[in-house]
Amino acid sequence: MSAVGIIGAGAWGTALAQMVASDGTPAILWAREAALVEEINGRRTNTTYLPSVTIAKAVRATCDMGDLAGLSTILVVCPAQFMGGVLAGLADAPRDLVLCSKGIEAGTGRLMADVAAAAHPSAQIAVLSGPTFAREVAMGLPTAITLACSGGEEQWQRLSPVIARAAFRPYYSPDVVGAEIGGAVKNVLAIACGVVEGLGLGENARAALIARGYAEMLRFGVARGARAETLSGLCGLGDLILTCASTASRNYSLGKALGQGQSAAQALSGKSSVAEGAHTAPVLADLAHRAGIAMPIVDAVCRLLSGEAPAGAVVSDLLARPLKAELADRSEPGDDTPAHGSFA
Repeated sequence: MSAVGIIGAGAWGTALAQMVASDGTPAILWAREAALVEEINGRRTNTTYLPSVTIAKAVRATCDMGDLAGLSTILVVCPAQFMGGVLAGLADAPRDLVLCSKGIEAGTGRLMADVAAAAHPSAQIAVLSGPTFAREVAMGLPTAITLACSGGEEQWQRLSPVIARAAFRPYYSPDVVGAEIGGAVKNVLAIACGVVEGLGLGENARAALIARGYAEMLRFGVARGARAETLSGLCGLGDLILTCASTASRNYSLGKALGQGQSAAQALSGKSSVAEGAHTAPVLADLAHRAGIAMPIVDAVCRLLSGEAPAGAVVSDLLARPLKAELADRSEPGDDTPAHGSFA
């Protein structure tokens, strides 16, 4: 039974290692921190990132990237902004690199597949994305997710048996761009939905924001070459619904804190895990502006994160946008987003 490598021992990386090991498959989990490696191997716990989960004996943690060098399948689960640097420490080889981090690289605007392909030109890239809370995956609760393969069905046939488990069901997609954009944009929209809860605006407001946020995701994704049907699936709308409705989402929790009056620095301080949406929002807004794509909810999140305006003022500005048809004329450049008393 061939081992599977996992790079990154945060909550999601540890949960994926646990999932891989659930049928006895050896999982080699790379972590940067020697103390964490010692804890996982010695006590079978990860109290910092995934408390109350007993880690399977088939999971072996390591600080040595060389332990992954000979593996044919590696799941890459380090934070998006560090992926390029982390992958530079792994020898390039013909293998499957399955990217499980969601975000857009600051400074370059690259999606994670582009970052990985530049660092590992010999590898074949896939993207694993969808509605997943790490703790539920680690507990073996039923989960469905998109596996988007740059190598098409041939790669899917090779990878799906490696990743699929009784309670972890991947669905094939050839649309790597769509899977990446869905995961990146939903993190920013989850912050916005948390703001709605923090301000006490109610469930109607949150439903409106999810719907109008999805319109922004769809508009940006299609403009970047994603398939609309990909974004309506697990890695787009499905992930958006999950993370826009629960404080188990780091991004949603950040937004709630912003809505309650905390600054971004206050809300993010002392956190062991990363709210990727905070890094993605300004990059996403810049890419949209340069392409003439209207994303007013994303712009609003950027204003909140930068401290430009308080949450109440930002929401008031969104509500004051001009009224227009919900399905606007597609010939109107850059903005087919309605207001209709909702957010965008």
